[in-house]
Amino acid sequence: MTTVFAVRTGSTRQLAGTGTLLRFALRRDRVLLPVWIAVNTLMVLSMPNTLGTLYPTEADRAGLMRQMQANSSLRAMVGPVFGDSVGALTAWRIGVFAAVLAAVMSLLVVVRHTRDEEESGRQELVASGMVGRRASLTAALLAAAVADSVLALLLTVGLAGQGLAGAVAFALGVAGSGLLFAALAAIAAQLTESARLARGLTAAVLGAAFVLRAAGDAATDDGSSLLTWLSPLGWAENLRAYAGERWWVLLLFAAAVAVQGAVAYALAGRRDVGMSFLSTRPGPAAGRLGSAGALAWRLQRGSVLGWSAGFLIAGVVYGGLAEGAADLVGDNAQAREIFERMGGQSALTDAFLAAMAGVIGLVATLYVVGSVLRLHGEETSGRAETVLAGPLGRLRWAAGHLVVAFGGAAWLMLLAGLGLAAGHGREAGPLVGACLVQVPAVWVLGGAAVLLYGLVPRAAPAAWGVAGAVLLIGWIGPALDLPQVVLDLSPFAHLPKLPGGAMHWSPPLVLLGLAAALTAAGLAGLRRRDVTT
Repeated sequence: MTTVFAVRTGSTRQLAGTGTLLRFALRRDRVLLPVWIAVNTLMVLSMPNTLGTLYPTEADRAGLMRQMQANSSLRAMVGPVFGDSVGALTAWRIGVFAAVLAAVMSLLVVVRHTRDEEESGRQELVASGMVGRRASLTAALLAAAVADSVLALLLTVGLAGQGLAGAVAFALGVAGSGLLFAALAAIAAQLTESARLARGLTAAVLGAAFVLRAAGDAATDDGSSLLTWLSPLGWAENLRAYAGERWWVLLLFAAAVAVQGAVAYALAGRRDVGMSFLSTRPGPAAGRLGSAGALAWRLQRGSVLGWSAGFLIAGVVYGGLAEGAADLVGDNAQAREIFERMGGQSALTDAFLAAMAGVIGLVATLYVVGSVLRLHGEETSGRAETVLAGPLGRLRWAAGHLVVAFGGAAWLMLLAGLGLAAGHGREAGPLVGACLVQVPAVWVLGGAAVLLYGLVPRAAPAAWGVAGAVLLIGWIGPALDLPQVVLDLSPFAHLPKLPGGAMHWSPPLVLLGLAAALTAAGLAGLRRRDVTT
């Protein structure tokens, strides 16, 4: 009895302060989490109406299902169709992407409140109080669970009109994916000394899961491939929402979360605060670090290389899907109109390629915002103060990171254009041009991030909200047939629609000027204000 009481008391002490840390984590994320949840929810809830408009009759939906069964390239992109109801088509069209967004949101939350806190030194200060050894990890996982639960509730309520059982299955599949990658991120946070590396490792596993699912779905039209079952994203689609739900698949999510959570807790109890199991290589670093640009490149080169591989692969995949998309849409005038609103104005294949170039440009905004905000991370962690204590000026220090951010965005779009050309098997020039014309709009979002960081550093993370709003308008605005005045809020709406459309130089040049003005204003603010820690 005494032994059992001691064990329970020890377990309670391990979690002391969890509630306070959870409330603090949710308060810190009071802007970011609602944005992530709103984007995901609106993206999903826009689909039933859109698909019902595009395919209004049962015969239309059955025809789409037959075409998808014969189109392996599009199955690789969005998965197989298991039913011809509007609900089943919604689960097919957006289920994988909703699960991916939930996974990204969850891994960012967990790493932010675990390894990020340790890397900055704040966790050591928190741990000096009456806080249990595993309280921070528990609070981070609970914060992710709260976010995924709210997302699941909103999806269930929003999709209930299509059928309650299917709505619950769909929502639980999305939330299960988020919780699984939250637990995986908790393990990565114990293994690495860098929050950046923890996020990168978890994101790499997510990318591998997407590739496995894509390969499995391309091979079979019923989700039965072994490769599909090896991927958590494949589990989400094999729940078969609105198509004879397989509730037992949820046990896979529960088992995976439980096992990964147990591993994370075991690792957390076997290391000191700030330490890790995969330690970084001790210095001095090899190579030249004699300039601000070289230091910025050293700090961000892993991110640039990872994004480069992703954009090149995405370009190849989207290029290969172009002809399949044309076959799928066929003579559906409404589907053709949506593609043309997103991209080109001429042939459907060009319209699809133009739309994909625009989508890739929207994703590039995430890179440029994250790269610019690396300045904010260096400043708040105290490392910038050490660097700036020498003869290096603030503008030169910031310029090193901005070259990587803005130059890296252009490099990513170049690789995407080359990938589109390689995947589609056509001349590279027009497709590279279609991607590079997106760069001015990407830079406008980067300039907005610089402006927020330079003038109001505490509000710098709001740049993610700006990027999220632009993504939301670009992804679901055309499908919802939003008014043009709303679509025009996105800088991407003003760009020429290439390939297939006419090239007009005025909009890109105006956007370049706007990006330069925003960046200059942000740098002027940085030069005049105090450096914070």
